[in-house]
Amino acid sequence: MPKPLPVIEALATDGPLAERLRDFHPRPQQQDMAARVAERLAAGGALICEAGTGTGKTFAYLVPALLSGRKIVISTGTRNLQDQLFQRDIPMIREALGVPIGVALLKGRGNYLCRYRLALACEEPTRYRPAVRQHLKLVRDWSGHTRQGDIAELAIPEDDPVWPAVTSTADNCLGQDCPVFQDCHLVEARRRAQAAELVVVNHHLLCADLALRDEGFGEVLPDADGFIIDEAHQLPEVAASFFGVSLSARQLIELARDIEATDRRDAGDVPDLPLACDALRQTVAELRLRLSDALGFEDRRGPWQQIANAAGVQVALDALGDRLDALAATLAPISERSRGLEQAAARVTAVRAQLDSLRADAPANAPTNTPDEANSVRWFDLQGRSFRFHQTPLDVSTVFREQRKRYPTAWIFTSATLAVGDSFAHFAGRVGCEDAETAQWDSPFDYPRQALLYCPSAMPEPAHPGYTARVVEVAHAVLARSKGRAFLLFTSHRALREAAARLESLLEYPLLVQGSAPRGELIERFRQLGNAVLLGTSSFWEGVDVRGEALSCVIIDKLPFHSPADPILQARAEALKRQGGNPFRDFQLPQAVIALKQGAGRLIRDPSDRGVLVVCDPRLHSRGYGRVFLDSLPPMRRTDDLADLEAFFA
Repeated sequence: MPKPLPVIEALATDGPLAERLRDFHPRPQQQDMAARVAERLAAGGALICEAGTGTGKTFAYLVPALLSGRKIVISTGTRNLQDQLFQRDIPMIREALGVPIGVALLKGRGNYLCRYRLALACEEPTRYRPAVRQHLKLVRDWSGHTRQGDIAELAIPEDDPVWPAVTSTADNCLGQDCPVFQDCHLVEARRRAQAAELVVVNHHLLCADLALRDEGFGEVLPDADGFIIDEAHQLPEVAASFFGVSLSARQLIELARDIEATDRRDAGDVPDLPLACDALRQTVAELRLRLSDALGFEDRRGPWQQIANAAGVQVALDALGDRLDALAATLAPISERSRGLEQAAARVTAVRAQLDSLRADAPANAPTNTPDEANSVRWFDLQGRSFRFHQTPLDVSTVFREQRKRYPTAWIFTSATLAVGDSFAHFAGRVGCEDAETAQWDSPFDYPRQALLYCPSAMPEPAHPGYTARVVEVAHAVLARSKGRAFLLFTSHRALREAAARLESLLEYPLLVQGSAPRGELIERFRQLGNAVLLGTSSFWEGVDVRGEALSCVIIDKLPFHSPADPILQARAEALKRQGGNPFRDFQLPQAVIALKQGAGRLIRDPSDRGVLVVCDPRLHSRGYGRVFLDSLPPMRRTDDLADLEAFFA
């Protein structure tokens, strides 16, 4: 057997990637990172590493993973990045290296068509709105020829209401009792993952798998010799959502709908059952109304205490518990008739336990994996006609420490934004990897030549009521010099809406606003127009790659601190104070620095890119902590003079 190719040789100037890939450019930083990753994969242990934009981070971990001869799980931040790795990057590298290893893509069950639920939905399409029925027809036609069953194959937005009707959840999946179990797309995807040497997942699935292992159920993911976590800065927040408790209006409505469908299929002779489902729906609507009475009709989130003393809300929550109890009592005598009815009864019991946990009056036999009160925060989120209640753990580091003990293999965490200055202490503490090796590689881009940092003078404090109006004035002056070609990134939806309204009558360039179309469509239109101005909030601060002159300016309205009214931030701050820490220094500042690095990272994506970063917030220079932000940004030339922008763009 030939000796495996060393990773540095594979990435060298005369290596196979340089010879066979037209756009590949060898970089010392990439080779150094690949060597460190290969070392950890061989020896085990943890590595936390930051690789600046342009380092070639993806190749730096894929090459050693493909050459390792070990079973590796790669987890990344989003399903889009999963698809990019699986469909483009891995096949390209695998072919160039000539390593014929098995690779599998595995997503969460909600990403795969469920043939059984599709058949149920098509039996009674009139239950759905006309737009959903139209999409249901598209799904049915597609189901006849899809091989993978991945819903990303269809050009229907992933938040479209048709998907819950034709995909399964852990609650409503019939498992081996399903009549089409042998043709299940999810089961087949899991089989491929078990057989492959390299498995590509996302953080949501990785955390869901860790949660299943904690509960003692069979693993979704295969046991691996190494885990590579890309976009690792997102992992703590994803983990917090999975190791918490949540209950939503949508979850309750879908429960009622599924029970009615199961009743029609497997029973039909218990008139109280559809009545109980209808009563549950009415109670959900009444609860949403009582929440609006107590809190107003605007979308908002807040700590549980804000509704704990609202009498109308508590009465509605009592009624919700009564409706769930009535539904459970109605299902109990008939639950043995079928697997579907048995499962429906179990779902009602589980939802009742979630409600009890959220109200802090859980019975003694409540699930043991719910967050303990001292390390969690209870809060609500109201959006449109819906609501969601949460109990979120404040610290998930213990989860990752336990997983590393259970699986003492290689754990590699990487991102373009993990360090604050040159310290990884904040991230390492959040994922329980204080003992990890750390490494940092700066971007190979020539930032002093390629980029300019403009901090406008005479800006009011961000809390000033006229602040956003002044940001728009600055943006208008900058855009006249950049000729559009800009992202305007905001820290709040309210500021975005105000800026959009003001800019609409001022700009001579195409204006694209978050929410006016799907995110992917807006980005593609921005690329094609070439002189557009795109306004976005948090989802546009990262994961957007626009190269070339179409994006020549990024304008940021404020330093991206979390809102002080955010219930999770408030709870974390109190917990840190109890532990003797400083909430601002230990959490708020590091999180804001990492977020600013993500936003700034949209600007220079290629060695030939040039652009201006505008940070409007005067605190960058007026506060002592501003130096922490500046030291964490790439080494751009700085100015407060618009004439320098004119010269730069000229």
